[in-house]
Amino acid sequence: MAKRKEENFFSPENAKRPRQEELDDFDKDGDEDECTVSFTNGTSTLTAAEVGIIESIQLRNFMCHSMLGPFKFGSNVNFVVGNNGSGKSAVLTALIVGLGGKAVATNRGSSLKGFVKDGQNSADISITLRNRGDDAYRANVYGNSIVVQQHISMDGSRSYKLKSETGTVVSTRKEELIAILDHFNIQVDNPVSVLTQEMSKQFLQSKNEGDKYKFFMKATQLEQMKEDYSYIMETKERTKEQINQGEERLIELKRQCLEKEERFQSIAGLSTMKTNLEYLKHEMAWAVVNEIEKQLNAIRDNIKIGEDRAARLDRKMEEQQVRLNEAEKKYKDIQDKLEKISQETNARAPECMALKTDVTAKKRTYNEAEVLYNRSLNEYRALMKDDEQLCKRIEELKKSTDQSLEPERLERQKKISWLKERVKALQDQESSINQEIEQFQQAIEKDKEERVRIKREELDVKHTLSYNQRQLKELKDSKTDRLKRFGPHVPALLEAIDDAYRRGRFTCKPIGPLGACIHLRDPELALAIESCLKGLLQAYCCHNHSDERVLQALMEKFYSRGTSRPQIIVSEFRNEMYDVRHRAAYHPDFPTVLTALEIDNAVVANSLIDMRSIETVLLIKSNSVARAVMQSQKPPKNCREAFTADGDQVFAGRYYSSENTRPKFLSKDVDSEISDLENEVENKKAQILNLQQHLSTLEKDIKRNEEFLRRRQIHYRELKVKITESISEIRELENIEEHQSVDIATLEDEAQENKIKMKMVEKNMEQQKENMEHLKNLKIEAENKYDAIKQKINQLSDLAEPLKDELNLADSEVDNQKRGKRHYEEKQKEHLDTLNKKKRELDMKEKELEEKMSQARQICPERIEVKKSASILDKEINRLRQKIQAEHASHGDREEIMRLYQEARETYLDLDNKVRTLKRFIKLLEEIMTHRYKTYQQFRRCLTLRCKLYFDNLLSQRAYCGKMNFDHKNETLSISDMVNRRIAMDMILKMADSQRFRQFILLTPQSMSSLPSSKLIRILRMSDPERGQTTLPFRPVTREEEEDRS
Repeated sequence: MAKRKEENFFSPENAKRPRQEELDDFDKDGDEDECTVSFTNGTSTLTAAEVGIIESIQLRNFMCHSMLGPFKFGSNVNFVVGNNGSGKSAVLTALIVGLGGKAVATNRGSSLKGFVKDGQNSADISITLRNRGDDAYRANVYGNSIVVQQHISMDGSRSYKLKSETGTVVSTRKEELIAILDHFNIQVDNPVSVLTQEMSKQFLQSKNEGDKYKFFMKATQLEQMKEDYSYIMETKERTKEQINQGEERLIELKRQCLEKEERFQSIAGLSTMKTNLEYLKHEMAWAVVNEIEKQLNAIRDNIKIGEDRAARLDRKMEEQQVRLNEAEKKYKDIQDKLEKISQETNARAPECMALKTDVTAKKRTYNEAEVLYNRSLNEYRALMKDDEQLCKRIEELKKSTDQSLEPERLERQKKISWLKERVKALQDQESSINQEIEQFQQAIEKDKEERVRIKREELDVKHTLSYNQRQLKELKDSKTDRLKRFGPHVPALLEAIDDAYRRGRFTCKPIGPLGACIHLRDPELALAIESCLKGLLQAYCCHNHSDERVLQALMEKFYSRGTSRPQIIVSEFRNEMYDVRHRAAYHPDFPTVLTALEIDNAVVANSLIDMRSIETVLLIKSNSVARAVMQSQKPPKNCREAFTADGDQVFAGRYYSSENTRPKFLSKDVDSEISDLENEVENKKAQILNLQQHLSTLEKDIKRNEEFLRRRQIHYRELKVKITESISEIRELENIEEHQSVDIATLEDEAQENKIKMKMVEKNMEQQKENMEHLKNLKIEAENKYDAIKQKINQLSDLAEPLKDELNLADSEVDNQKRGKRHYEEKQKEHLDTLNKKKRELDMKEKELEEKMSQARQICPERIEVKKSASILDKEINRLRQKIQAEHASHGDREEIMRLYQEARETYLDLDNKVRTLKRFIKLLEEIMTHRYKTYQQFRRCLTLRCKLYFDNLLSQRAYCGKMNFDHKNETLSISDMVNRRIAMDMILKMADSQRFRQFILLTPQSMSSLPSSKLIRILRMSDPERGQTTLPFRPVTREEEEDRS
């Protein structure tokens, strides 16, 4: 129907007042195809406007009104009209509260004290109900009307006075008011009887078909029947409990009765007692046999269970062996890869060594050639010096052949001594210089290795700096747009998705990124949850594969080929989250990933459950506690793994540390993250600067050492030349003849030979120089080859490092699987030991059974059926023996024994009779309730058909159509019609005309001037209250006055 500004409907005679108990066990429902029982709605015996009619109401200090009324209502249709604030809502609220309704039922407050006018101490309500005719309530006491007066105090308490027609107070108890309302079928908290403005809006505007169904159930008293059925079923269960208690009591009474009976019978004669004692002994013998047989059966059952468990352990060992084989295979595969790299490295090692040897040999050959060249050079210089000396000597001999040679010989001796001392000093210098050369060469090699290491470290730090700078930029961008934390293209991609969805390209709009759809309950668990979900935080969800293809096409615009794209999860969207209570992990102190997240969208939660099983992953902040929970003891039920606050992953048998130190997507304190990242970036820059400074220092040291080495090498060569020259000069001085008569011709021949030698040495020097250049080129070529293969070997070493880490993990996994296998083997061994022990116990019990059966046959040859246990029989035998002994001593008071026996027997029979009666009652009740439930279903079916028929009939009379669908299984009611307010009002009037025994009170701000004139219709107009006015005028308004005012 069309939405109404304000219209309230009140019909006091529709349904009985329902009980307030909650309905627990009334879930199963069904429909019957036929209707076999008919019911009437309301009171079928009422005559027109005789009982239950609200004749008048009067209010004092109620809500914002000092005085309202008294208002007199007609017996059929009443319209209460007036502007807002005139008191319509106060009248309706007073009707609800005055007839015992709760404050919350009025939708005007949660407490009664809120209805007392401000500045006043109390409020009063007076309602007069018609009580005439054959169905009048206690007519001899109340008369033709019942006055219900209610007093409401400022503290929210209220009191009742139920007065007769003459004003006499009949009762002040609320139960009496409830009885009156039940008799008149007035139900103030039923929206069919009292429809408030808020309830009408909720009903008319509600799209919840379940609420409409509840409205139907309450209006047709089906809910009352349902609650009655539930109450009876609860009573039946309580009665069953009483029966069980009675049966337990019966056993005890029976035992007491038997004791008294035995004592009574013992008086009759000891012979019977002795006979019974013998029979008990027979039963005892075979009872022992029965118990041993039961023990044997129990042991056999345990052995069977043990054998089944052994088979399960065998299967687990086989499964563990399979996992061990897989782990060993993985370990072997990694080991093979390492072995392959090692073999390749080893294969290159001989070549490397050969090239190194070749380089060393070529260096040595080059050095030897250089030494030969230097020797030839020194020899050539010595020959030149000899030639000069020979020439000089010849000239001197020619000038002074007759001069004395003694001073010259002394001079030569002195010079030879000086030259020898000089050679010794030069040789010492040569040794010292050679040691310095070796030291400089070692220092240069060490600095070069350090330089390579520093360059690698600098490269790693630069990569880390670049990553941190990118992350810092994303964090700064996310301050203005949180979605940029999941990638710089995400906001644009989401806009493209929205645009494509508006143009109808998607069946259902994709959801993502998933990380933006979840919220943390505990920020300290951000890194743990990121370590668990990883790439799923950037993933998107699609309803079907068609939507996935559209989303892939959109992603191509923002993610170039070769770059990683977010994952797309394809799963049908559901509005409800999976019920994972039966498979979720639970720990009283630690949450799962599912419970640690606030997820508003069921599709997101279901996707994370499907992809990561977040209901089985625990979050434990402390690393040590996580190890204790997962590894030191049996992990919690259904728990597969756990994550710590540091992001470490913990399994039952292994532990993996996280590579990340801070959350990237889920951190709430972005400013703190930015500050930390900026500090880390600055630290990395400072680290790079330090490394570069260190590298620069190393370069300077290498150059300085190389310069020192070059100078030492030059100095070394100069020393070698000086030593050679000094030795040659010593030889020359020693070879000079001291004879005065020197043959000048011989010296000239010697000078000529010396020149020939010089030419030969010079020619040899040229050849050696060419050879030295050739050897130098060969040395450089060998060094290049050696450097190339050494670089390849270093690359292979770099490849081997991550494989070594994987090998360590695989080795750890193999150890874990081996431990698991040993665990099952130990359990199997322990179980087999227990099983063998049980089998030995079985053999012993079988032997014991044979012995006991032999003893039993000796006592009683024929086996008898025994229902009592050996312990009970033993107690009875002892008790009987004691009785026999006591009877032998004294029989006691016979009359007292008979009296006690008679009382115990009567008590037992009385309780037994009550229990039997209750059992018959329960059986009969179950039959009745089965029949009643079928009747309830038939009645509901009839009411449903009747409701549909009325609905279709009322609409068809106005040439309108509508549809009303009941779904009793899902408890829903759908109604669709196109009736407007005017048509609805005509229908209400027509219905009221056809049901003149009912009273209708409608409150509305409309003028109702268009209503037809009828003695059944009464229009009551409420005037706006004037300032200072305590009582509002209230009188019927005729149609003519209404037309004049309009």
